[in-house]
Amino acid sequence: MNPEEAKKRIEALRIEIEKNNRLYYDEDAPVLSDFEYDALTRELKKLEADFPQFVQADSPTQRVGGHAARGFEKVEHAVKMESLQDAFSVEELREFDQRVRETLPAPVYVVEAKIDGLSVSLEYEHGRFVRGSTRGDGVIGENVTANLSTIADIPKKLKHAPEFLEVRGEVYMPHSAFLKLVAQQELDEKQPFKNPRNAAAGSLRQKDSSITAQRGLSIFVFNVQQLKGGPLLKSHAESLDYLKKLGFCVSPCYQTFTDMDSAVKEISRIGETRGEFSFDIDGAVIKVDDFSQREQLGSTNKFPRWAIAFKYPPEEKASVLRKIDVSVGRTGVLTPTAVFDPITLAGTTVSRAILHNEDFIKEKDVRLGDTIVVRKAGDIIPEVVRVEAHSENSAPYEMPHHCPSCEEPVVRLEGEAALRCVNPECPAQLLRNLIHFAARGAMDIDGLGTAVMTQLVEKEYVSNAADLFKLTYEQLLTLDKFKDKSARNLLNALETAKSQNLDKLIFALGIRGIGEKAAVLLAETFGSLTALMKAKEEEIVAIDGFGEASAQSIRAFFEKDGTLDLIARLQQAGVNMVYRGEKKTDKLAGLTFVVTGTLPGLSRTQAEALIVKNGGKAAGSVSKKTAYVVAGEAAGSKLTKAAELGIPVLDEKAFLSMLE
Repeated sequence: MNPEEAKKRIEALRIEIEKNNRLYYDEDAPVLSDFEYDALTRELKKLEADFPQFVQADSPTQRVGGHAARGFEKVEHAVKMESLQDAFSVEELREFDQRVRETLPAPVYVVEAKIDGLSVSLEYEHGRFVRGSTRGDGVIGENVTANLSTIADIPKKLKHAPEFLEVRGEVYMPHSAFLKLVAQQELDEKQPFKNPRNAAAGSLRQKDSSITAQRGLSIFVFNVQQLKGGPLLKSHAESLDYLKKLGFCVSPCYQTFTDMDSAVKEISRIGETRGEFSFDIDGAVIKVDDFSQREQLGSTNKFPRWAIAFKYPPEEKASVLRKIDVSVGRTGVLTPTAVFDPITLAGTTVSRAILHNEDFIKEKDVRLGDTIVVRKAGDIIPEVVRVEAHSENSAPYEMPHHCPSCEEPVVRLEGEAALRCVNPECPAQLLRNLIHFAARGAMDIDGLGTAVMTQLVEKEYVSNAADLFKLTYEQLLTLDKFKDKSARNLLNALETAKSQNLDKLIFALGIRGIGEKAAVLLAETFGSLTALMKAKEEEIVAIDGFGEASAQSIRAFFEKDGTLDLIARLQQAGVNMVYRGEKKTDKLAGLTFVVTGTLPGLSRTQAEALIVKNGGKAAGSVSKKTAYVVAGEAAGSKLTKAAELGIPVLDEKAFLSMLE
């Protein structure tokens, strides 16, 4: 490769790596596997080594990928939170050993598992936990003390503590908590996290710490960053023993070795048994044990010279695809699953792997009888990587045109990759539809949470939303933890729900793509459910904020026989189907508002409802089309954007005066 070609490739790699750094570190939404990302980084490092004239200080090879997120107080780390140099072969480990021995003739190494999570700092004053922060870019992180305080494994008070202690650890999500979270996200029709690491990062960056508390996060502490008024610690192994005595959960399976051969054997042992761990590990770390020797070795701009991380390659195996099962999820999405001859991956036997959707199957040209290559994503969920060979006389696979559960025709809505069953009475979607129907913002039926609704479905007391209004006192008493008072309270809540306004009912029906705001607009525009059911696509598109996809979704929903039957039953049960709202005004006609921050007397939802009710448009982001920004406390980046664009900012009082 000549210098000109190398320069172009280096620039392309930097752009690609920076994009994926942002997705991985800042948005917790990676699109590349760790192996694919590492391959890009290795290629860039090699090119920069071969063509040093193109190395730049801001290259992703010269710094940590993350940044302090907006919305959290910034924390400057007194001790830099360095990342580790990666090794992908035993030869690289031996080269590391040679470099160390050039300075240290007889080093002692510590080998420990590398947890795949989010690196954090924990600070203690006189034994009390006072601050926790993310790594960020290694120098500036974000203050997430409130969220870290919800993690049970983080001690809030240390016994026999020093005057000041800062430790570094890795927050992770155990496999059991991850699988539970993904199941709940699918139930709530939310995009599930791809792996435990991103689930942990997303959970730790929640603005509401009560959400973090529900996610089942854990932590392993693996380093002392600062220590004042405590014992003189001379080595890493000694520091881990000390942290364990203080009450921390420290790095699992750490051992010391005096030669690289023994260290390599331990790394192999950890890799062979990683499927037995209840959490993700993506490698093993070798560190020089003695602290004074670490000081002799020092650090580069990005990495310490006294440590290296060995990354395990993804384990891939071939098998023969025997059939493709298609299941219907709780949101109506048809999900194909590959069924193949059993193979062993990451210590467990697997015979099924996700195929995602129709586009995925076509892109990889997956056919029955093919020899496919499978690996485990994040060592948990098996996935098909590629087709190694087609079977003789194979034909392209066709997804079913009818729902496997209810046999109704399936649709592919505009902008979606998945086929979807939109039948509201599809048995596979029953539980999710019922939970949504009763939820806050919809029919708001107090006492009908997930646990209760699950029992009602399992006991076959309800087969659609209308059946909820036929529940009897005797039936409710058969439910777990239900007695006289709770049964009567639920019956009263069901009776109250019958009087909910039309917009609540429209939202409760679970029409794809129709949220609370859209439901209000539909109710205000058409006035009754009957009128909405008869509305043509062009009438719906004429509503400000509605497009063809929304109109198509609404028409597809109401054209189903199952929908007509459900609405007839709801009407027979006495559920209100007429809008009882105030008539819209045109006081804010033609104006777009953005509400941000915390207002003293109105919630954001209430403020946006007032905007819509008075003919305005409530937008989620500030642009040149924004007429006004309504701002309260902690308004954040939207207020900054308004100032940059010269958009007028209103407080609550000024906003309400426009409506008088």
